[in-house]
Amino acid sequence: MGSTSAVAAAAVAFVGSHFLLSHPLRGRLVRAIGEGGFQGVYSLVAVLTLGWLILAFRKAPATAPLWTAGDGLWAVVTAVMLIASILLMGSLIRNPALPTGGQPVSFPETARGVYAVTRHPMLWSFALWGLCHVAVFPVAKNIIVAGAMVVLALVGAALQDRKKEQLQPDLWPAWESKTSYLPFAAITAGRARLGGFGMHALAGGLVVWLVATWAHVPLTGWAAGIWRWL
Repeated sequence: MGSTSAVAAAAVAFVGSHFLLSHPLRGRLVRAIGEGGFQGVYSLVAVLTLGWLILAFRKAPATAPLWTAGDGLWAVVTAVMLIASILLMGSLIRNPALPTGGQPVSFPETARGVYAVTRHPMLWSFALWGLCHVAVFPVAKNIIVAGAMVVLALVGAALQDRKKEQLQPDLWPAWESKTSYLPFAAITAGRARLGGFGMHALAGGLVVWLVATWAHVPLTGWAAGIWRWL
């Protein structure tokens, strides 16, 4: 039988190793073993710590939920997860934050679509996923895992801004001036306009939302999303 403490230890290892390897240790490791060697080490540590986290989560008992997730809360979470799915799918195209394999980074002329919402649409989609899963399944082990994903996404986004400012001082600050870290902040401030979502974001997000919520039934045994009411 596992324990909540084991889940917490695995979560700290997973998130902590990501931050250490992505930021303070990256430069030294790349100089020592090369970019390819670093990617190998990073991937191995990520797989091992994620595997530990999954195993600890499965073995830990489910504690009593801190609150009851009624239909009203489920409805809000269902809508937010659709937004998260659109952000995720939209972030896969023309995202200047993604690795380019050494190729020049392409920045959109204006912030449109998901980038008008936030310059970190992928990471915010992960954060929203974590918050939603805490809301509807508020047991200790799930709060730890989902909370760890929220920290990883939102702190990671802030650290990514700092790193990009150093690596791309002529490009990233200009992109920051057109966008926002917080969702909808640039739109509220008048720096961006809502709209311009591509079909890959809207249709792709809808498909991911439908499939992912449906998959909760065979994977977990309970319905999620609109499937709760169908």
